[in-house]
Amino acid sequence: MSDAAQGSEVVEQSPKQRRERRRVAWRGARRALWRPGFRATVGELLTGLTDAAPDVYDLDLPVDMYGNGIVETLEERVAALLGKEAAAFFPSGTMAQQVALRCWAGRTGNATVAMHPLSHPEVHERHSFSTVSGLRTVHPTSEPRMPCADEVRDLDEPFGALFLELPLREAGFLLPSWEELVAVTDAARERDAVVHFDGARLWECGTHFGRSLAEIADLADSVYVSFYKSLGGFGGAALAGPRTLVDEAKAWRHRYGGQILQQFPTALSALIGLERELPRLPEYVAHARVVAGALREGFAAAGLPWARVHPEEPHTHQFQVWLPYEADGLTDAGTLQAEETGVSLFPQVWDPRGPGIAYTEVTVGAPGLEWTADDVRAAVREFVARIPR
Repeated sequence: MSDAAQGSEVVEQSPKQRRERRRVAWRGARRALWRPGFRATVGELLTGLTDAAPDVYDLDLPVDMYGNGIVETLEERVAALLGKEAAAFFPSGTMAQQVALRCWAGRTGNATVAMHPLSHPEVHERHSFSTVSGLRTVHPTSEPRMPCADEVRDLDEPFGALFLELPLREAGFLLPSWEELVAVTDAARERDAVVHFDGARLWECGTHFGRSLAEIADLADSVYVSFYKSLGGFGGAALAGPRTLVDEAKAWRHRYGGQILQQFPTALSALIGLERELPRLPEYVAHARVVAGALREGFAAAGLPWARVHPEEPHTHQFQVWLPYEADGLTDAGTLQAEETGVSLFPQVWDPRGPGIAYTEVTVGAPGLEWTADDVRAAVREFVARIPR
């Protein structure tokens, strides 16, 4: 069957069938740049957990009950890494950040949060701040980058907290320079506001800033971190900051339904991630830059009308790729490439961003370290050959 015919066959399938076909193709691929845990099977995750758990925790200790035991161990580890007085474990980042900003609003007397309109709570959480927590958001800028110091300083209404997502995922996993980050946090404090970092992906920011996690977190009054986005945990998050804030946050965690009986599997997976993945993240970031350069070269050699890797030199181990084709056709091309060659270059769905324009996200993890620049360029040729045109 020709490539065109196969592509047509994919298009004619139902959305559910196409999702399953992508899943099977990705799992069957012998090579990928990243293999996230959320695409594994239950058995695979349980095996990985039981194999690694004895290396990070004494399994003869009693099981956790409502946040003690292993959960407290994880909280202490995170607080130490971030240089904060204390940390609280949460089942989700959505809950952690609502609680953090709600607590700060009570302390500052101002429920207005200055944040970018592309921030995760604005785009992916169904307006949780305003709907659930009684907060109001204002936007210092709508440019696809973090707000600068002047935009924060000149915002024409008061706000109690400045919320900064590091990196700003929707803009391309972008980070400011260290000097810009210092300046914007200083500007917030000139406005008598506190600073909160959405650090869901803070773990991999040290390479770009040339600073330790504690030095980065020191610029903020509170920091949220995720345990699954970069560390490969089953889920969960932590809020770190002053002990009085964390104690108050734990009370609100209970009110929000986050006081769960036992959470040892998630806490164990987080401790494993901190032990195994955190030290490797600088290596992933460095290799992401190699992959990004090879992608640009591969697209140029393939003679596409235009292509963009954004940012050209990734700030973390994740970045965007933009191409001038329909999103469904690009997604199908990735499925066909995995099926026919065993190489999954772009396993993610491509998102439309205008007529005939789409983008996808690329993550470089441990499997990606095996790819040379030549491997990437060859995979680009195979992918481009399957784009319906």
